[in-house]
Amino acid sequence: MIMNTACSSLARQSLVGKASVNVAKRFMASSVDVEHARSEWKTYGDLANYKPGKFQVQTFNKISPQGLQRFDANEYEVKLDGGDAATNPHAILLRSHKLKEDEVMHTVRAIARCGAGTNNVPVDRMTELGIPVFNTPGANANAVKELVLCGLFLGSRRVVDGTNHMKDLGSQGMAKERVEKDKALFGGREIKGKTLAVVGLGHIGAATARDAAALGMKISGFDPGLSVNSALNLPRGIQLADSIEAAVASADYVSINIPYIKGEGGTHGIINEDVLKKLKSDAVLLNFARGELVDSDAMKKFLDAGDGRYISDFPDDLLWDHKNAIIIPHLGASTEEAEDAAAAMAAETIKEYLEDGTIRNSVNFPATEPPNRPQNSVRFTVVNSNLPGVLANITEVFASEGLNIVQQINHSRGSVAYNVLDIDTENDGDMISFKNVQEKITMLEDVLSSRILYGTPGSGYAKNLKGKYFV
Repeated sequence: MIMNTACSSLARQSLVGKASVNVAKRFMASSVDVEHARSEWKTYGDLANYKPGKFQVQTFNKISPQGLQRFDANEYEVKLDGGDAATNPHAILLRSHKLKEDEVMHTVRAIARCGAGTNNVPVDRMTELGIPVFNTPGANANAVKELVLCGLFLGSRRVVDGTNHMKDLGSQGMAKERVEKDKALFGGREIKGKTLAVVGLGHIGAATARDAAALGMKISGFDPGLSVNSALNLPRGIQLADSIEAAVASADYVSINIPYIKGEGGTHGIINEDVLKKLKSDAVLLNFARGELVDSDAMKKFLDAGDGRYISDFPDDLLWDHKNAIIIPHLGASTEEAEDAAAAMAAETIKEYLEDGTIRNSVNFPATEPPNRPQNSVRFTVVNSNLPGVLANITEVFASEGLNIVQQINHSRGSVAYNVLDIDTENDGDMISFKNVQEKITMLEDVLSSRILYGTPGSGYAKNLKGKYFV
Protein backbone atom coordinates (compact mmCIF):
# COMPACT_ATOMS: atom_id res chain seq x y z
CA MET A 1 0.00 0.00 0.00
CA ILE A 2 1.15 3.53 -0.73
CA MET A 3 -0.21 6.36 1.36
CA ASN A 4 0.52 9.98 2.06
CA THR A 5 1.78 10.40 5.62
CA ALA A 6 -1.11 12.70 6.49
CA CYS A 7 -3.79 10.17 5.60
CA SER A 8 -2.05 6.98 6.74
CA SER A 9 -3.97 6.86 10.04
CA LEU A 10 -7.32 6.92 8.19
CA ALA A 11 -6.30 3.92 6.09
CA ARG A 12 -5.27 2.03 9.20
CA GLN A 13 -8.56 2.76 10.95
CA SER A 14 -10.50 1.30 8.02
CA LEU A 15 -8.84 -2.08 8.49
CA VAL A 16 -8.15 -2.10 12.21
CA GLY A 17 -10.60 -4.92 12.73
CA LYS A 18 -8.87 -7.14 10.15
CA ALA A 19 -5.46 -6.40 11.60
CA SER A 20 -6.41 -7.03 15.22
CA VAL A 21 -8.02 -10.43 14.64
CA ASN A 22 -4.72 -12.16 13.99
CA VAL A 23 -2.41 -10.18 16.29
CA ALA A 24 -2.14 -12.97 18.84
CA LYS A 25 -1.34 -15.51 16.14
CA ARG A 26 1.10 -13.38 14.14
CA PHE A 27 3.63 -12.29 16.73
CA MET A 28 6.05 -14.06 18.98
CA ALA A 29 5.10 -11.87 21.93
CA SER A 30 1.68 -10.32 22.50
CA SER A 31 3.31 -7.31 24.17
CA VAL A 32 4.79 -6.12 20.85
CA ASP A 33 2.70 -4.76 17.97
CA VAL A 34 4.38 -4.15 14.60
CA GLU A 35 1.46 -4.94 12.29
CA HIS A 36 0.37 -2.57 9.52
CA ALA A 37 -3.09 -2.57 7.99
CA ARG A 38 -3.31 -3.21 4.27
CA SER A 39 -5.66 -1.93 1.63
CA GLU A 40 -5.77 -2.96 -2.03
CA TRP A 41 -2.25 -3.37 -3.39
CA LYS A 42 -2.73 -2.12 -6.92
CA THR A 43 0.96 -1.53 -7.55
CA TYR A 44 2.26 -4.93 -6.58
CA GLY A 45 -0.46 -7.49 -5.93
CA ASP A 46 -3.77 -7.81 -4.13
CA LEU A 47 -5.07 -8.79 -0.74
CA ALA A 48 -6.70 -11.97 -2.03
CA ASN A 49 -3.34 -13.39 -3.07
CA TYR A 50 -1.45 -12.29 0.01
CA LYS A 51 -0.48 -15.21 2.27
CA PRO A 52 0.71 -13.96 5.65
CA GLY A 53 3.20 -16.01 7.59
CA LYS A 54 5.72 -16.80 4.85
CA PHE A 55 8.42 -15.03 2.87
CA GLN A 56 7.82 -15.19 -0.88
CA VAL A 57 10.82 -15.79 -3.14
CA GLN A 58 10.46 -15.31 -6.89
CA THR A 59 12.94 -17.21 -9.07
CA PHE A 60 13.99 -16.43 -12.61
CA ASN A 61 15.70 -19.15 -14.67
CA LYS A 62 15.92 -22.73 -13.53
CA ILE A 63 17.45 -22.75 -10.05
CA SER A 64 18.96 -25.90 -8.55
CA PRO A 65 16.33 -27.73 -6.46
CA GLN A 66 19.08 -28.70 -4.03
CA GLY A 67 19.80 -25.03 -3.40
CA LEU A 68 16.12 -24.15 -3.06
CA GLN A 69 15.79 -26.79 -0.36
CA ARG A 70 17.61 -24.37 1.92
CA PHE A 71 14.32 -22.45 2.17
CA ASP A 72 12.23 -23.96 4.96
CA ALA A 73 8.76 -24.65 3.54
CA ASN A 74 7.21 -23.57 6.82
CA GLU A 75 8.62 -20.06 6.45
CA TYR A 76 9.20 -19.61 2.71
CA GLU A 77 7.07 -19.90 -0.40
CA VAL A 78 9.24 -20.28 -3.51
CA LYS A 79 7.67 -19.34 -6.84
CA LEU A 80 9.45 -21.04 -9.74
CA ASP A 81 10.13 -19.38 -13.07
CA GLY A 82 7.49 -20.45 -15.57
CA GLY A 83 4.91 -21.13 -12.88
CA ASP A 84 2.60 -18.85 -10.95
CA ALA A 85 4.39 -15.58 -10.29
CA ALA A 86 4.80 -14.32 -6.75
CA THR A 87 2.25 -11.56 -6.23
CA ASN A 88 4.14 -9.98 -3.34
CA PRO A 89 7.76 -11.23 -3.53
CA HIS A 90 10.11 -10.39 -0.69
CA ALA A 91 13.22 -11.58 -2.56
CA ILE A 92 14.35 -12.47 -6.08
CA LEU A 93 16.69 -15.33 -7.00
CA LEU A 94 18.08 -15.53 -10.53
CA ARG A 95 20.93 -16.73 -12.72
CA SER A 96 21.33 -15.17 -16.18
CA HIS A 97 17.90 -13.52 -16.53
CA LYS A 98 18.29 -9.84 -17.42
CA LEU A 99 16.32 -8.23 -14.63
CA LYS A 100 14.22 -5.18 -15.40
CA GLU A 101 13.15 -2.59 -12.85
CA ASP A 102 9.47 -3.23 -13.47
CA GLU A 103 10.02 -6.85 -12.37
CA VAL A 104 11.17 -5.63 -8.95
CA MET A 105 7.99 -5.04 -6.95
CA HIS A 106 7.88 -2.57 -4.07
CA THR A 107 7.80 -5.54 -1.67
CA VAL A 108 11.23 -6.83 -2.74
CA ARG A 109 13.83 -6.54 0.02
CA ALA A 110 16.77 -8.32 -1.64
CA ILE A 111 18.05 -9.80 -4.91
CA ALA A 112 20.58 -12.63 -5.20
CA ARG A 113 22.29 -13.92 -8.32
CA CYS A 114 23.49 -17.52 -8.44
CA GLY A 115 26.91 -16.62 -9.83
CA ALA A 116 29.68 -14.07 -9.46
CA GLY A 117 28.80 -11.47 -12.10
CA THR A 118 25.83 -9.14 -11.65
CA ASN A 119 25.84 -7.26 -14.95
CA ASN A 120 22.35 -8.67 -15.68
CA VAL A 121 20.98 -6.80 -12.65
CA PRO A 122 20.54 -2.98 -12.60
CA VAL A 123 22.71 -2.68 -9.49
CA ASP A 124 22.98 1.11 -9.43
CA ARG A 125 19.22 1.50 -9.62
CA MET A 126 18.69 -1.11 -6.91
CA THR A 127 21.07 0.87 -4.68
CA GLU A 128 18.96 3.99 -5.24
CA LEU A 129 15.89 1.98 -4.21
CA GLY A 130 17.60 0.66 -1.08
CA ILE A 131 17.73 -2.96 -2.23
CA PRO A 132 20.88 -5.03 -1.63
CA VAL A 133 22.11 -7.19 -4.50
CA PHE A 134 24.02 -10.35 -3.59
CA ASN A 135 26.21 -12.70 -5.59
CA THR A 136 27.90 -16.03 -4.87
CA PRO A 137 31.67 -15.52 -5.17
CA GLY A 138 33.59 -18.77 -5.25
CA ALA A 139 30.57 -21.04 -5.61
CA ASN A 140 31.39 -21.83 -9.24
CA ALA A 141 35.15 -21.26 -8.97
CA ASN A 142 36.13 -24.91 -9.31
CA ALA A 143 33.90 -25.45 -12.35
CA VAL A 144 35.27 -22.39 -14.15
CA LYS A 145 38.85 -23.21 -13.16
CA GLU A 146 38.53 -26.70 -14.63
CA LEU A 147 37.31 -25.25 -17.92
CA VAL A 148 40.19 -22.76 -17.93
CA LEU A 149 42.58 -25.69 -17.57
CA CYS A 150 40.75 -27.37 -20.44
CA GLY A 151 41.28 -24.16 -22.41
CA LEU A 152 45.02 -24.42 -21.80
CA PHE A 153 45.04 -27.78 -23.60
CA LEU A 154 42.65 -26.66 -26.33
CA GLY A 155 44.98 -23.75 -27.06
CA SER A 156 48.08 -25.95 -27.02
CA ARG A 157 46.94 -28.85 -29.18
CA ARG A 158 44.58 -28.48 -32.12
CA VAL A 159 42.20 -31.02 -30.65
CA VAL A 160 39.03 -29.38 -32.00
CA ASP A 161 40.44 -29.07 -35.52
CA GLY A 162 41.70 -32.65 -35.39
CA THR A 163 38.36 -33.97 -34.16
CA ASN A 164 36.48 -32.17 -36.93
CA HIS A 165 38.97 -33.51 -39.49
CA MET A 166 38.43 -37.10 -38.29
CA LYS A 167 34.67 -36.66 -38.63
CA ASP A 168 35.18 -35.50 -42.19
CA LEU A 169 37.47 -38.45 -42.99
CA GLY A 170 35.04 -40.82 -41.31
CA SER A 171 32.21 -39.59 -43.48
CA GLN A 172 34.35 -40.52 -46.50
CA GLY A 173 35.39 -43.90 -45.08
CA MET A 174 39.05 -42.78 -45.10
CA ALA A 175 39.81 -42.31 -41.39
CA LYS A 176 42.05 -45.36 -40.90
CA GLU A 177 43.83 -44.79 -44.20
CA ARG A 178 44.68 -41.13 -43.56
CA VAL A 179 45.02 -40.81 -39.77
CA GLU A 180 48.78 -41.31 -39.46
CA LYS A 181 49.56 -39.06 -42.40
CA ASP A 182 47.19 -36.25 -41.47
CA LYS A 183 47.99 -36.03 -37.76
CA ALA A 184 50.98 -33.87 -38.66
CA LEU A 185 48.51 -31.14 -39.57
CA PHE A 186 47.55 -30.76 -35.91
CA GLY A 187 50.80 -30.61 -33.98
CA GLY A 188 51.04 -28.67 -30.76
CA ARG A 189 53.12 -28.04 -27.67
CA GLU A 190 53.16 -29.03 -24.02
CA ILE A 191 52.26 -26.63 -21.23
CA LYS A 192 54.90 -27.89 -18.78
CA GLY A 193 57.61 -25.28 -18.32
CA LYS A 194 55.57 -22.60 -20.08
CA THR A 195 54.49 -19.33 -18.41
CA LEU A 196 50.89 -18.57 -17.54
CA ALA A 197 49.93 -14.98 -16.71
CA VAL A 198 46.79 -14.76 -14.55
CA VAL A 199 45.07 -11.38 -14.69
CA GLY A 200 42.79 -11.21 -11.66
CA LEU A 201 43.63 -13.34 -8.63
CA GLY A 202 40.28 -13.83 -6.94
CA HIS A 203 38.67 -17.21 -6.31
CA ILE A 204 38.98 -18.45 -9.89
CA GLY A 205 42.29 -16.78 -10.69
CA ALA A 206 44.02 -18.05 -7.56
CA ALA A 207 42.72 -21.59 -8.12
CA THR A 208 43.83 -21.49 -11.77
CA ALA A 209 47.30 -20.28 -10.78
CA ARG A 210 47.64 -22.96 -8.12
CA ASP A 211 46.60 -25.87 -10.33
CA ALA A 212 48.58 -24.65 -13.35
CA ALA A 213 51.67 -24.49 -11.15
CA ALA A 214 50.99 -28.08 -10.09
CA LEU A 215 51.08 -29.00 -13.80
CA GLY A 216 54.59 -27.60 -14.04
CA MET A 217 53.86 -24.12 -15.36
CA LYS A 218 55.57 -20.90 -14.32
CA ILE A 219 53.09 -18.32 -13.02
CA SER A 220 52.95 -14.55 -13.21
CA GLY A 221 50.00 -12.50 -12.04
CA PHE A 222 48.42 -9.10 -11.72
CA ASP A 223 45.66 -7.94 -9.38
CA PRO A 224 45.68 -4.44 -7.89
CA GLY A 225 43.00 -5.46 -5.40
CA LEU A 226 44.53 -8.73 -4.24
CA SER A 227 42.94 -9.81 -0.96
CA VAL A 228 44.76 -11.48 1.90
CA ASN A 229 42.70 -14.66 1.52
CA SER A 230 43.45 -14.92 -2.19
CA ALA A 231 47.13 -14.20 -1.62
CA LEU A 232 47.33 -17.09 0.84
CA ASN A 233 46.02 -19.43 -1.88
CA LEU A 234 48.57 -18.44 -4.51
CA PRO A 235 51.34 -20.87 -5.46
CA ARG A 236 54.82 -20.29 -4.19
CA GLY A 237 57.09 -18.70 -6.73
CA ILE A 238 54.40 -16.64 -8.45
CA GLN A 239 55.78 -13.44 -9.92
CA LEU A 240 53.43 -10.53 -9.23
CA ALA A 241 53.54 -7.68 -11.75
CA ASP A 242 52.46 -4.06 -11.34
CA SER A 243 50.41 -3.89 -14.56
CA ILE A 244 48.61 -6.10 -17.05
CA GLU A 245 51.20 -5.30 -19.70
CA ALA A 246 54.05 -6.35 -17.41
CA ALA A 247 52.30 -9.56 -16.43
CA VAL A 248 51.63 -10.73 -20.00
CA ALA A 249 54.87 -9.64 -21.64
CA SER A 250 56.70 -12.94 -21.14
CA ALA A 251 53.65 -15.20 -20.99
CA ASP A 252 52.86 -18.11 -23.29
CA TYR A 253 49.32 -18.21 -21.94
CA VAL A 254 47.13 -15.49 -20.42
CA SER A 255 44.02 -16.17 -18.33
CA ILE A 256 41.63 -13.28 -17.74
CA ASN A 257 39.73 -13.51 -14.46
CA ILE A 258 38.47 -10.01 -13.71
CA PRO A 259 34.93 -8.61 -13.36
CA TYR A 260 33.25 -6.67 -16.12
CA ILE A 261 32.64 -3.08 -15.04
CA LYS A 262 30.93 -0.58 -17.31
CA GLY A 263 31.62 3.12 -17.55
CA GLU A 264 34.61 5.37 -17.15
CA GLY A 265 37.45 3.65 -15.34
CA GLY A 266 35.76 0.29 -15.92
CA THR A 267 37.04 -2.86 -17.60
CA HIS A 268 35.17 -2.75 -20.91
CA GLY A 269 37.68 -3.68 -23.64
CA ILE A 270 40.55 -3.71 -21.15
CA ILE A 271 42.34 -6.32 -23.27
CA ASN A 272 42.97 -3.90 -26.09
CA GLU A 273 45.55 -3.36 -28.80
CA ASP A 274 48.08 -1.91 -26.34
CA VAL A 275 47.92 -5.05 -24.20
CA LEU A 276 47.91 -7.45 -27.16
CA LYS A 277 51.01 -5.79 -28.60
CA LYS A 278 52.88 -6.99 -25.51
CA LEU A 279 51.98 -10.65 -26.13
CA LYS A 280 54.20 -13.16 -27.85
CA SER A 281 52.98 -13.79 -31.39
CA ASP A 282 52.00 -17.36 -30.49
CA ALA A 283 50.48 -16.62 -27.08
CA VAL A 284 47.13 -18.14 -26.07
CA LEU A 285 44.53 -15.85 -24.47
CA LEU A 286 41.92 -17.55 -22.27
CA ASN A 287 38.75 -15.58 -21.55
CA PHE A 288 36.39 -17.28 -19.10
CA ALA A 289 35.41 -14.03 -17.35
CA ARG A 290 33.31 -11.83 -19.69
CA GLY A 291 33.31 -11.37 -23.45
CA GLU A 292 33.19 -7.58 -23.17
CA LEU A 293 36.61 -7.51 -21.54
CA VAL A 294 38.28 -8.18 -24.90
CA ASP A 295 38.37 -5.76 -27.82
CA SER A 296 37.34 -8.11 -30.64
CA ASP A 297 38.80 -5.96 -33.42
CA ALA A 298 42.17 -5.82 -31.67
CA MET A 299 42.03 -9.56 -31.00
CA LYS A 300 41.32 -10.32 -34.66
CA LYS A 301 44.29 -8.20 -35.65
CA PHE A 302 46.47 -10.14 -33.21
CA LEU A 303 45.24 -13.53 -34.45
CA ASP A 304 45.65 -12.54 -38.13
CA ALA A 305 49.22 -11.40 -37.58
CA GLY A 306 50.70 -14.51 -35.96
CA ASP A 307 50.01 -17.97 -34.61
CA GLY A 308 48.26 -16.92 -31.41
CA ARG A 309 45.07 -18.47 -30.09
CA TYR A 310 41.91 -17.14 -28.45
CA ILE A 311 39.80 -19.44 -26.29
CA SER A 312 36.62 -17.76 -25.08
CA ASP A 313 33.55 -18.92 -23.16
CA PHE A 314 31.42 -16.15 -24.69
CA PRO A 315 29.85 -15.52 -28.11
CA ASP A 316 31.74 -13.22 -30.43
CA ASP A 317 30.17 -11.96 -33.65
CA LEU A 318 33.57 -11.18 -35.17
CA LEU A 319 35.73 -14.12 -34.09
CA TRP A 320 33.26 -17.02 -34.03
CA ASP A 321 34.70 -18.62 -37.18
CA HIS A 322 38.33 -17.50 -36.97
CA LYS A 323 40.69 -20.42 -37.53
CA ASN A 324 42.68 -19.51 -34.41
CA ALA A 325 39.71 -19.00 -32.10
CA ILE A 326 37.63 -21.50 -30.17
CA ILE A 327 34.33 -20.09 -28.93
CA ILE A 328 32.60 -22.11 -26.20
CA PRO A 329 28.88 -21.56 -25.36
CA HIS A 330 29.32 -20.13 -21.85
CA LEU A 331 29.88 -23.46 -20.10
CA GLY A 332 32.11 -22.19 -17.29
CA ALA A 333 29.64 -22.68 -14.45
CA SER A 334 27.45 -25.23 -16.22
CA THR A 335 28.06 -28.17 -13.94
CA GLU A 336 25.59 -29.76 -11.58
CA GLU A 337 27.94 -29.18 -8.66
CA ALA A 338 28.44 -25.48 -9.42
CA GLU A 339 24.73 -24.83 -9.87
CA ASP A 340 23.95 -26.57 -6.59
CA ALA A 341 26.63 -24.65 -4.72
CA ALA A 342 25.65 -21.26 -6.18
CA ALA A 343 21.94 -21.76 -5.49
CA ALA A 344 22.63 -22.91 -1.94
CA MET A 345 24.88 -19.91 -1.24
CA ALA A 346 22.36 -17.49 -2.74
CA ALA A 347 19.53 -19.00 -0.70
CA GLU A 348 21.53 -18.78 2.53
CA THR A 349 22.43 -15.17 1.75
CA ILE A 350 18.78 -14.26 1.25
CA LYS A 351 17.75 -16.08 4.43
CA GLU A 352 20.38 -14.35 6.55
CA TYR A 353 19.31 -10.95 5.31
CA LEU A 354 15.57 -11.48 5.64
CA GLU A 355 15.72 -13.19 9.02
CA ASP A 356 18.39 -11.32 10.98
CA GLY A 357 19.64 -8.46 8.81
CA THR A 358 23.04 -9.95 7.93
CA ILE A 359 24.66 -8.68 4.73
CA ARG A 360 27.19 -11.04 3.21
CA ASN A 361 28.48 -11.08 -0.38
CA SER A 362 26.62 -7.95 -1.46
CA VAL A 363 27.93 -6.02 -4.45
CA ASN A 364 26.32 -2.72 -3.44
CA PHE A 365 25.73 -2.76 0.35
CA PRO A 366 28.28 -2.81 3.17
CA ALA A 367 29.14 -6.17 4.73
CA THR A 368 27.31 -6.36 8.05
CA GLU A 369 27.21 -9.24 10.53
CA PRO A 370 25.13 -8.17 13.52
CA PRO A 371 25.39 -10.20 16.73
CA ASN A 372 22.44 -12.17 18.01
CA ARG A 373 19.43 -10.09 18.97
CA PRO A 374 19.37 -9.68 22.77
CA GLN A 375 16.49 -11.23 24.66
CA ASN A 376 13.46 -8.95 25.09
CA SER A 377 14.32 -6.75 22.13
CA VAL A 378 13.04 -6.00 18.65
CA ARG A 379 15.40 -5.55 15.70
CA PHE A 380 15.05 -2.60 13.33
CA THR A 381 17.04 -2.20 10.13
CA VAL A 382 17.16 1.09 8.26
CA VAL A 383 18.55 1.81 4.78
CA ASN A 384 19.38 5.43 4.06
CA SER A 385 21.49 7.67 1.86
CA ASN A 386 25.01 7.94 3.21
CA LEU A 387 24.77 11.58 4.27
CA PRO A 388 25.71 13.44 7.47
CA GLY A 389 23.08 13.68 10.18
CA VAL A 390 20.75 10.88 9.03
CA LEU A 391 21.81 8.45 11.75
CA ALA A 392 21.33 11.12 14.41
CA ASN A 393 17.81 11.77 13.13
CA ILE A 394 17.03 8.05 13.28
CA THR A 395 18.20 7.62 16.86
CA GLU A 396 16.39 10.80 17.87
CA VAL A 397 13.06 9.24 16.81
CA PHE A 398 13.63 6.29 19.14
CA ALA A 399 14.59 8.64 21.97
CA SER A 400 11.51 10.81 21.43
CA GLU A 401 9.33 7.70 21.71
CA GLY A 402 11.04 6.66 24.94
CA LEU A 403 12.65 3.60 23.36
CA ASN A 404 16.13 2.45 24.36
CA ILE A 405 18.65 1.20 21.78
CA VAL A 406 20.50 -1.72 23.39
CA GLN A 407 22.65 -2.60 20.38
CA GLN A 408 23.49 -0.71 17.20
CA ILE A 409 25.55 -1.13 14.02
CA ASN A 410 26.02 1.50 11.30
CA HIS A 411 27.96 0.65 8.14
CA SER A 412 28.20 2.45 4.82
CA ARG A 413 29.35 1.78 1.28
CA GLY A 414 29.42 4.44 -1.36
CA SER A 415 26.09 6.26 -1.44
CA VAL A 416 24.21 3.93 0.89
CA ALA A 417 24.25 3.34 4.65
CA TYR A 418 22.79 0.41 6.56
CA ASN A 419 21.77 0.38 10.20
CA VAL A 420 20.84 -2.44 12.56
CA LEU A 421 19.27 -1.34 15.86
CA ASP A 422 17.99 -3.62 18.62
CA ILE A 423 15.33 -1.92 20.74
CA ASP A 424 14.65 -2.85 24.37
CA THR A 425 11.10 -4.08 25.08
CA GLU A 426 11.55 -5.31 28.64
CA ASN A 427 10.47 -2.26 30.63
CA ASP A 428 7.86 -0.59 28.47
CA GLY A 429 4.50 -1.76 29.81
CA ASP A 430 2.03 -4.31 28.50
CA MET A 431 1.88 -3.23 24.86
CA ILE A 432 4.57 -1.62 22.75
CA SER A 433 3.53 -0.32 19.33
CA PHE A 434 6.23 0.21 16.72
CA LYS A 435 3.89 1.29 13.94
CA ASN A 436 4.21 5.00 14.58
CA VAL A 437 7.94 4.94 15.23
CA GLN A 438 8.55 3.01 12.00
CA GLU A 439 6.55 5.52 10.00
CA LYS A 440 8.42 8.44 11.55
CA ILE A 441 11.79 6.84 10.78
CA THR A 442 10.86 5.78 7.27
CA MET A 443 9.60 9.24 6.35
CA LEU A 444 12.75 10.99 7.52
CA GLU A 445 14.60 12.81 4.77
CA ASP A 446 17.13 10.54 3.02
CA VAL A 447 15.74 7.33 4.54
CA LEU A 448 14.92 4.74 1.86
CA SER A 449 13.36 1.88 3.80
CA SER A 450 13.04 0.22 7.18
CA ARG A 451 12.26 -3.26 8.48
CA ILE A 452 11.16 -4.70 11.79
CA LEU A 453 12.62 -8.21 12.04
CA TYR A 454 10.12 -9.60 14.47
CA GLY A 455 7.04 -11.75 14.32
CA THR A 456 5.40 -12.83 11.08
CA PRO A 457 7.78 -13.52 8.17
CA GLY A 458 7.26 -10.92 5.48
CA SER A 459 5.70 -8.25 7.70
CA GLY A 460 7.19 -5.07 9.11
CA TYR A 461 8.59 -3.56 5.89
CA ALA A 462 8.18 0.10 4.94
CA LYS A 463 9.57 2.33 2.19
CA ASN A 464 9.78 6.03 1.53
CA LEU A 465 8.68 6.40 -2.08
CA LYS A 466 9.37 10.04 -2.85
CA GLY A 467 7.50 11.26 0.18
CA LYS A 468 4.79 8.60 0.16
CA TYR A 469 4.62 5.96 2.85
CA PHE A 470 4.54 2.36 1.63
CA VAL A 471 3.87 -0.54 4.02
